[in-house]
Amino acid sequence: ASCSAASLRLGEPLAGTAPLAARWLAIEQPGPWGARALTESHFPPELGRALTHKADAAGVRIALIRRPGHHAEHDPRAPRRVFLADTRPGRGALWSWSTSDPATLLDLDFDVPGKPLHDGGPLLLICTNGKRDTCCAISGRALAGWLAQDEATDTGAIWEADHLGGHRFAPTAVVLPTGYVYGRLDGPAARAILRDAAAGRVGGPLCRGRSTWSRPGQAADLALRDELQEYGPDKVAVLSELRLSPVPDGPSRRYEVLLAVGGDRFRAVLAESAAAEARPESCGKAFGNPLELRLVTLEKES
Repeated sequence: ASCSAASLRLGEPLAGTAPLAARWLAIEQPGPWGARALTESHFPPELGRALTHKADAAGVRIALIRRPGHHAEHDPRAPRRVFLADTRPGRGALWSWSTSDPATLLDLDFDVPGKPLHDGGPLLLICTNGKRDTCCAISGRALAGWLAQDEATDTGAIWEADHLGGHRFAPTAVVLPTGYVYGRLDGPAARAILRDAAAGRVGGPLCRGRSTWSRPGQAADLALRDELQEYGPDKVAVLSELRLSPVPDGPSRRYEVLLAVGGDRFRAVLAESAAAEARPESCGKAFGNPLELRLVTLEKES
């Protein structure tokens, strides 16, 4: 948890740090995971490579998932849960099914999956892969375990996930099907985020952004939501993004993001620059100066 504490102490903003993915494919894989879990676990490695190629070509992010708790050996022929989420506004959906043969996923049509819609609530996938990052193993697994024992939490919605990025913000998690990613979580905060997601609310101070959007789009989306106190998942749309010319003695990169809320249009300008103080980019890793996005202006267009 020291990385998260360091990033908080140094004032590193969460907004605009979510991984990029308009769609997610989450595949249950019990047992231990390596740093690259899809090819370094009990999931068939050749299948993992082929599935990665298929998903990358379609802009789909794959996450291996497992239930919180001990990760013992398992029967490779046992049924495993699979979830496919489309996070795009107006197209948001979550499908779920079980399969005893993960090779069938190579035939999956990501656009028309032909699978049943998930009949439960939203999912919370918590990054816990210790081979990828120690902070995720320590704080992520502790969070998943706490939620699994919490009587006020829908434990069927809680899954461990192999890699979400942004380890210095651990514990970090993604909510499906909206694709909103959160960091610096504790048990009560994660419980509240899952409860809010079930009630159709997203965002808030621990939100890193919606994976649907680019990183400037994520930061602009959250800034506008905060300004308008608008928390409906599809109420804010990112229309376009433009990289602006740098200004003298200013940040190296600036972005203009156009957004819509109903019939209203808004223009956000964001600056991107390296963090002034070095910090570990990941738990136990070398210090660096990660890029930070900060809001410059936010205006309603006439």
